[in-house]
Amino acid sequence: MKKIILSVLLGLVLNIAYGQTPTYQLSTHILDVSSGMPAPGVTVQLEKLNEKTKAWVFVDKNITDEQGRIKAFLDQRQENRGIYKLIFFVKDYFSSKKADTFYPFVDVVFEIKDNKHYHVPITLSAYGYSTYRGN
Repeated sequence: MKKIILSVLLGLVLNIAYGQTPTYQLSTHILDVSSGMPAPGVTVQLEKLNEKTKAWVFVDKNITDEQGRIKAFLDQRQENRGIYKLIFFVKDYFSSKKADTFYPFVDVVFEIKDNKHYHVPITLSAYGYSTYRGN
């Protein structure tokens, strides 16, 4: 009986802990196509358009991990519909590689229209970039 009670309590604790783990609606990734490698250490800022004033409002800022990823933008428990801009500050990344770049930063503007997950990556080189909606 003691084992059953302990098992039930452990299950409840794990359920509560898992239920409190936030999930995120937006992620991004940078792949440096000139090297075929991810771009770690790049600062990426997220802004949202205030549609009344037409001004961009700061939402969050993160740095890409060793895999060039940021997984944690926009808590899924909130209503996140709207027009957003990811600003990838890439000049310092290229400077660290002792490479010149034409783009000091890259702006990617997109619209979230529902509660689905949005993955907005860029492929990057010193003189070009591309973006798409991933999954």
